Amino acid sequence: MTSYYRPLVQHGPVRPDEALLLAGQDLWFTHAECLQRDAAPRIVAAADIPETWLDRLTQPRAAIAGLEMTQPQIMGILNATPDSFSDGGKHNTPDAACAAAREMVAHGATILDIGGESTRPGADFVPEEEEIARTQPLIRAIRAETPALISIDTRKSAVARAAVEAGAGLINDVSGFTFDPALGAFCAKINAPVCVMHMQGDPATMQDNPTYDDVLLDVFDFLSGQVARLEGLGLNRGRIIVDPGIGFGKTEEHNLTLLRNLSLFHGLGCPILLGVSRKGFIGRIGAEPRKDARAPGSIAVALAGLSQGVQIIRVHDVAETAQALRLWAAVR
Repeated sequence: MTSYYRPLVQHGPVRPDEALLLAGQDLWFTHAECLQRDAAPRIVAAADIPETWLDRLTQPRAAIAGLEMTQPQIMGILNATPDSFSDGGKHNTPDAACAAAREMVAHGATILDIGGESTRPGADFVPEEEEIARTQPLIRAIRAETPALISIDTRKSAVARAAVEAGAGLINDVSGFTFDPALGAFCAKINAPVCVMHMQGDPATMQDNPTYDDVLLDVFDFLSGQVARLEGLGLNRGRIIVDPGIGFGKTEEHNLTLLRNLSLFHGLGCPILLGVSRKGFIGRIGAEPRKDARAPGSIAVALAGLSQGVQIIRVHDVAETAQALRLWAAVR
């Protein structure tokens, strides 16, 4: 029976001699929760975790495009779409996109994630020609304005190719490299950093009736398989980021289960990206129907993720998040 090990993460300078650092950060653990399908979880000492798991839980993550993974990085969301659930239509021109990019970088974003196809629940498919027309001019304009790392949020190899030509340096695929078979090979060929996200179904249908045998272990197994597939194509694990895909083919309880157990994903040996900004479950739990008024709830969940060792947080509200992060770091 396959065993999975979720480190019970702690922080603070006073730690036992047997404590192990988590992924090269200042977080640490002495014990882990051992999880198995169809068996009760149990607590084990770090010394009893198998060597392969222990190596991946503890080894420092390589820098991604020059960004250190030993400290939190903020990814600012910049959608070149008319229908994204929160900011659709705001950044459709190069001037508007550049202004937003400058502001995000000034407030602390180190990555700018540019998207040309909405992936909100129920969103329609966008042809690659239209997606390129939306994103490539904006990326080219932003690249001339700032040295920040630009990420292209796409499922399509043609869009990724056009984005890289314009100056993008990271490919963020919400389908986890399952939509376009050519995309993984392209990324491996140019040795581009990537983000592999889990999504059940596609944006048009993903919230119809999402079901899992065990959402935490099912998502882990999917990401593990896709990371291995990309490695098989020639992409080094140190250039792969993983994202559990909060809100993508998940119920509210699925989302909360993943958020409570995020530290499990360190067992993949990759940096973890967490994207919860302004999502529907934050509005429901936080009693805030206005999407653009969900910064407090979004920040609360992001900080909870950082406390479990998440390395990258994807946000709309960069200034507010950066301020909260500075206070969080000072108190810790």
